[in-house]
Amino acid sequence: MNPAAGPSSLLVRLPRGLLDPRLAVGFGADADGLVWLRLRVAAGQITAIEPLPAAAPPTAAGLPLALTPLVEPHAHLDKAFSAVAFPNRQGTMAAAMAANQCEHGERTAEQVAERAERALDRAWRNGLRAIRSHVDSLGPAAQPSWDALLEARQRWLGRVELQLVAMAPVEHWLSPDGVPLARRVADGQGLLGGVIGPPYGQGLARRIADREALLALLELAERCGCGVDLHVDESDAYPGVGVDLVAGLALEQRRAVAITCSHASSMGLLSARACDRLADRLAEAEIAVVALPTTNFWLLGRRPERTPWRRPLAPIRSLQRAGVRLAIGGDNVQDPWYPGGDFDPIELLRLAAPLCQLMPWQRLGLAPFSTAAAAVLQLAWDGVVRVGAPADLVLLGAGSWGELLARPPQRRVLRGGQWLPPPEQELPSPLLFTPAPVSHG
Repeated sequence: MNPAAGPSSLLVRLPRGLLDPRLAVGFGADADGLVWLRLRVAAGQITAIEPLPAAAPPTAAGLPLALTPLVEPHAHLDKAFSAVAFPNRQGTMAAAMAANQCEHGERTAEQVAERAERALDRAWRNGLRAIRSHVDSLGPAAQPSWDALLEARQRWLGRVELQLVAMAPVEHWLSPDGVPLARRVADGQGLLGGVIGPPYGQGLARRIADREALLALLELAERCGCGVDLHVDESDAYPGVGVDLVAGLALEQRRAVAITCSHASSMGLLSARACDRLADRLAEAEIAVVALPTTNFWLLGRRPERTPWRRPLAPIRSLQRAGVRLAIGGDNVQDPWYPGGDFDPIELLRLAAPLCQLMPWQRLGLAPFSTAAAAVLQLAWDGVVRVGAPADLVLLGAGSWGELLARPPQRRVLRGGQWLPPPEQELPSPLLFTPAPVSHG
């Protein structure tokens, strides 16, 4: 028997939020929000879903926790794995930007192709099914990077869906070069991006400039049929100013453009009342938000020789309460902006749960990594298990959320009803150790 051929049935514990809501009788969840199920699999699809008895049989005592493959809503494949060559020892935004500019000046298409292949392979085997990557889109390395990522997207078609965002200063979309770039991005089914953030202290002129640039961006996006994904307010100053500008323009213009505000970090520093008002405006404008806790907690709020007491982060619970589509992403992976990460959605979930005080046994605690993230990326499958859905699952060596949070779990990834081989382990270089001579004196 070939173990990679895949199972015909599986006994699992599945979060109720990832199960077809039309299934009612017998599909109640336990105290962990998990439903005990037998899933029948054939031809790469779920063919039947059967509840297990409430009083679990002895054979079900070790049922694994199962998730559908998760979604990475915000990454940077073009610079991933570059931290060793371009480190940011200070851990500051300024040092990250300086190292990023140096790296971008030396970046080649071959490097980007290798980084993308490594990232997508690890993502696929770790249990990711889609990634949205922002791409530095100005300078000599921009077009080669874009071309390399388009080729990677084609190679990985059917395994990991790759979406690309052209990242440029927002004022670039006002320049003569903005229109041809937007057309090239549209030809590649990409999104338009930009950066909006402090300093906002330059008065009315800066506000007018940002507004005009955003108007140009939204007009171009609508004309080219592109979505928009912005880096907004990745800062610990001027709380929510950029997000408020985007929401106001979206409500005023009412253009047929899907808008995502990534980061929205400083919004979390607003008073509760101001935060709720802005969250309501984002919901009314149908703007999605992607929170990025790892990079934000690493870079923002740093104080020399002191632990920061203000940790800027998008106000996840307030946004969810207002009805905003809210996803959580890993952002940077082993680059000057964040030295960690490995395109592993399970590790991101384990880290984000305590950082963001999310309870994954609640629907809104898990949705930012799964169904809500799929909605932000407008994926064809929402990640819900139903008859006819793909037989795509991540089975974890944990029977409860507590076990998942206690230690990194083993996992098996099922895609199209077939087991994937695990990622190859990247072992550290062996240490050369010469024992000290033993004294017999």
